[in-house]
Amino acid sequence: MTMRHEVLTWSDVDKLIDYLSPQIQGRFDSMVIITRGGIVPGGMLAEALDITYILNAAVRFPADFPSLGISRNPEARFAVPEFMQFPADDLLEGRRILVVDDVWTRGRNIVTVANRIDAAGGYPETCVLHYKPASSLYPGHTPTYYAAVTDAHIIYPWEADRDQRGVGMLN
Repeated sequence: MTMRHEVLTWSDVDKLIDYLSPQIQGRFDSMVIITRGGIVPGGMLAEALDITYILNAAVRFPADFPSLGISRNPEARFAVPEFMQFPADDLLEGRRILVVDDVWTRGRNIVTVANRIDAAGGYPETCVLHYKPASSLYPGHTPTYYAAVTDAHIIYPWEADRDQRGVGMLN
């Protein structure tokens, strides 16, 4: 079975941000952007929502094969994550925090980051441009905010020179 691909333009991303922004109610104390995917949408949302305190989180699951975008080990979903970067607890405690990534495919990164913020005493709400419920490891659990539901492999304009394996596609 061939996976359907969607190649987005900057105009498409602007429309997704315009759709998301009014959904997000109230004031956030800060934003945690999940690297790398959340950097661009996080920056755009921070500007649209006037969020000035931007933090980042980098998490990986060692059992994965990131170059393929999959895990060959079915038990890998229970793997202990490695936090390569994460804000100190005192920057999270008692604060309402918007956690941003580009896409919720399996959901592990954003759920793991949100859970760690919660454990530090923060109040995380999750936000993605695209939500893929069919591949999520968390049935019944959705992002707090999302602009679109899809089953396609999304190629954002900032990664348009890569295909699903990270190899040049539009050259």
